[in-house]
Amino acid sequence: MRRSLSGALLAALTMTTACETGSRADLVIIGGVVWTGASTGRPQPGAVAVTGDKILAVGDSAEIAGYVGSRTQIVAAAGGLVLPGFTDGHTHFLSGGFQLAAVDLREADSPREFVRRLAQFAKTLPPGRWITGGDWDHERWAGAPLPSRDWIDSVTPHNPVFVSRLDGHMALANSLALKAAGLTRDTQEPAGGVIVRDPRTAEPTGILKDNAMEPVWRVVPDPSPAERDSALVRALAHAAALGVTAIADMSTAWADVASFRRIRAAGRLTLRVKTHVALSDWRRLADTVARYGPGDDWIRIDGVKGYVDGSLGSTTAWFFDPYLDAPGFHGTATTPEESLRVWIGNADSAGLQVAVHAIGDRANALLFAMYDSVSRVHGERDRRFRIEHAQHLRQQEIPLFGRLGVIASMQPYHAIDDGRWAEKRIGPERIKGTYAFRALLDAEAPLAFGSDWTVAPIDPILGVYAAVTRRTLDGRHPNGWVPEQRITVAEVLRAYTAGNAWALFAEQKWGTLAPGYYADVVVVDRNLFTMPADSLDRVRVRYTIVGGKIVYRR
Repeated sequence: MRRSLSGALLAALTMTTACETGSRADLVIIGGVVWTGASTGRPQPGAVAVTGDKILAVGDSAEIAGYVGSRTQIVAAAGGLVLPGFTDGHTHFLSGGFQLAAVDLREADSPREFVRRLAQFAKTLPPGRWITGGDWDHERWAGAPLPSRDWIDSVTPHNPVFVSRLDGHMALANSLALKAAGLTRDTQEPAGGVIVRDPRTAEPTGILKDNAMEPVWRVVPDPSPAERDSALVRALAHAAALGVTAIADMSTAWADVASFRRIRAAGRLTLRVKTHVALSDWRRLADTVARYGPGDDWIRIDGVKGYVDGSLGSTTAWFFDPYLDAPGFHGTATTPEESLRVWIGNADSAGLQVAVHAIGDRANALLFAMYDSVSRVHGERDRRFRIEHAQHLRQQEIPLFGRLGVIASMQPYHAIDDGRWAEKRIGPERIKGTYAFRALLDAEAPLAFGSDWTVAPIDPILGVYAAVTRRTLDGRHPNGWVPEQRITVAEVLRAYTAGNAWALFAEQKWGTLAPGYYADVVVVDRNLFTMPADSLDRVRVRYTIVGGKIVYRR
C-alpha cells in the first residue's frame, strides 16, 4: 500500500531511487521495529526489502532505502512490529472453514442456550439436511450434565444432528442421526470408544466418544468438491486476517488435498500447507510420494497423523492413574497398540514424517517408547517425529523430547481453556506436568505451537497471550495457571515461526526474516515486546504478506 512518508525518511527514499544499488525491491516495509526470528532477542528499528517472492534485505532504514525504485510498493508499519509470518502447527483447516458457516455452539453458556441456538439454526435448513459442527463445551454449564438427544429432538424433527464438542472427541447425535447410523440399545461398545447410555433403559443418550462416533460419521453425506472449495476459501480469508502464512493440516482427507490443489491452481491459495493423512493410510501416501514426489513449498504431502488416545475434556485421554471425577476410569486407547507400532514403523521406513496425537501421560509414555524403538531399529535419520498436544507429561518424559529430538507440537490456548476445570479431572500433582512449556524449553525440546482449530481459535496472538500469561478464560488465575510454566514473548514467537519451520523441514526457506527466505511477513499494530503481558491479546494484524504478495490489509 502506498502511503505518504514523512521527514528525513521520505527524502532518503526519494534520493536513493537514483542510486546504483544493482537491485530494486518490489516491496519495502518501513516505519516499524523488526524481529527477524533468528534469535530470542528483542526487535530493532528497521525495514525489510522484498523482491519477487523472496526477502532481498533486512536492515536499518537508510540501508533499505537503497533498494527503493520508482515501482517499489511501500508498506508503512506505522510503528508496529514486523515479524515472520505465523505458522499454525496443528489445524483441521477445512473443518474450520465449514465451521465458519455452521451452527456455533461454542459460546452457549447454558443448556437452554445450547438448545435455542440449534433450534434457530435448524429453521434455516431444508428437511433432511444434516446439522454438524457446533464446537460446544459443557464445562461452561456450571455442573449441568452432558447434553442428550432428548434436549434437541423436538427442535430438530426433520434434520439429523451430529454436533461435536469443541475437542472433536465427543459429539451429540439426535434420534434421527442415531437411527441413520443404526445405533440402538443393543449396539455393542466399540474398542476405543464410549456410547453413553441412559442408566435406566440402556438406550444411547446421543453422546458418543472417540471411536463410537464412527458409525454416524459414515452416514453423514460427504461434502461436494464445490462445498469443500468454498469452505477452504472461507478458512483462507480468516487465517490471512490473523497473520497465518503457513499451516500443518492434521487428519487431512484425500478430498481435502484435492481442494488445496484446485484453489492453488486458481491462484487463490494464500498460505503454505503441509498435509497429514491418516497414519493407517501410510502405504497409499508412500506410493503417492514415490510416484509424484512430496510436493513443493506451497503444498507438501509427506506427513501422516495417528492417535493414541482421546481428550481430557471428553474424559478419554489415557492416564496411568484414574480420573478423579470418573473413579476407576483411566481413559481410552483409541488405536490398538500393535497397529500403532506397525504403522509408525512402516511409515518411517517409507521416509514419511510421523505425527501422533497423545494427551494423557500414559499415551505420551507409550508413544515415546515406540518412537525410541523405531529409531533404534531403523538407524539414524533426520525423521523429526512429532507428538501432537503432549499435554500431560510425567517428569521423566520431559527430557526425552530434547534427548530424542521429538517435536512437542502444542497449543497454548488449550492451557487457558482447560485450566478452568482440568484439576478436577486429574488433581494437583499431575497438573504440574500440564502444558509444560518452560520445562520443555529448558530440556531443549523442539517446540512448535499451533491452535488445533476449530478446537481453539486459529488466532496466534491469542496463543502468545496464553503462553506468556497462562491466565485462564474464567479469570480465576490472574497470575497464571501453573505459572512456573510461563515463557517469554520471544520464546512464544519462535515456537510460532522458526520452531514450526523446523518441525516442517522448512527452516531454510521460511520462519525467519533473512535474505533468500520466502517473504512471508506479518505486520502487527503494536510491539509485543514492550506492552503489558495482560494486554497482548489486544494486538491486531495490519498486513499479512505471503510470497511477497499482500494477502490481507487491515
